[in-house]
Amino acid sequence: MIGISKLYMGTVEDSDPLRYGRMSQRLPSHLLQFSADKKPVVVWNVTARCNLKCLHCYAATQGEPKEMDTGEGLAFIDDVAAFGSPVLLFSGGEPFVRSDIMQLARHAVARGLRVVFSTNGTLIDADLSARIKEIGASYVGVSIDGMESVHDRFRACPGAFQRTLAGIRHCREAGVKVGLRMTLTKDNIKEIDAVFDLLEAERVPRICFYHLVYCGRGAEMAERDLTANQRREVVDLIIDRTARLHAQGFPIEVLTVDNHCDGPYLYLRMLREGNPRADNVMALLRMNGGNSTGHGIACVSWDGTVYPDQFWRNQPVGNVLETPFSVIWGKPAPGSLLAQLRRKKEHVTGRCVTCRFLDVCGGNFRARAEAATGELWGVDPACYLTDAEIAQTADDKE
Repeated sequence: MIGISKLYMGTVEDSDPLRYGRMSQRLPSHLLQFSADKKPVVVWNVTARCNLKCLHCYAATQGEPKEMDTGEGLAFIDDVAAFGSPVLLFSGGEPFVRSDIMQLARHAVARGLRVVFSTNGTLIDADLSARIKEIGASYVGVSIDGMESVHDRFRACPGAFQRTLAGIRHCREAGVKVGLRMTLTKDNIKEIDAVFDLLEAERVPRICFYHLVYCGRGAEMAERDLTANQRREVVDLIIDRTARLHAQGFPIEVLTVDNHCDGPYLYLRMLREGNPRADNVMALLRMNGGNSTGHGIACVSWDGTVYPDQFWRNQPVGNVLETPFSVIWGKPAPGSLLAQLRRKKEHVTGRCVTCRFLDVCGGNFRARAEAATGELWGVDPACYLTDAEIAQTADDKE
């Protein structure tokens, strides 16, 4: 994740300790609990079931695969909490179709985990939002693809937008922190301005813009991914709209996700603008280290399978029903995929090898690179930086 508002506007945000580690000594005391040792944020796809059929769903599968039952889920939560992971993100499918979801989430909160939901929002009514608030969940991320006609087409469900908007409003009314998640394609980038307007009108304090990853049904949309020029224009627009909202007194948190070259691009823009904070931003980006697949992010699927992240679903690394997550993640065998991912600089290929921003980007997104090139360590086609921009300077070589 690239914190556009954090980096460009210099704000202090709740998720800073997860991304910037050592910088946490400058943060308010209530945030320090997440900063000590970088254990992974765990995405748990609790179910493959969903009440929608989104065009870009990364978790799409056939039939109804086996799900961990309640007892298995509670044991998994205990292990994740004891391991020291700071966040457990309940996702799907649609997590709220599980009848025991609130029991699982309540247990996670009781074990000291920060609980987050990723949802389409359509099932959140006043009662459910009150229960989310009551158990102490930290955040609800609601997916949106644009305004009504575009969103409903992406979700393959007439009326989905209005139900999603109602869910967002129920969260706001219950005092639950809620934000939006938008996956970018050629078919909805013209909606970005309108989505920013919606954020302002509904006083939604956070949004994440996701770059498309080619997995699940998202693989069928690869040809609808953005061009390099479109990515640059979109990131500039996101920066500009973020700055405008902050200037208007609405300090919204804005992030881009799944394309870590957004960080260097932001830095280069700040240099062109003569922004005195540019060097500090580069220091923060280096502390973050870029893509954290297999290290700072983990995924556990509905059947207990562990993946390096939620998108790389053809690369299982174990199963929590056979081996505890803490062992799979904490003690990877030498030469295993997890071990390689924690030493990316030794394995990247192509233009990444000599890129001056390798320690900032981390080689970008492996799942997308492999899907596009067929090579585990191929170059991610979503990198839109030019050869001139990534070329090492004399200062870089010293």
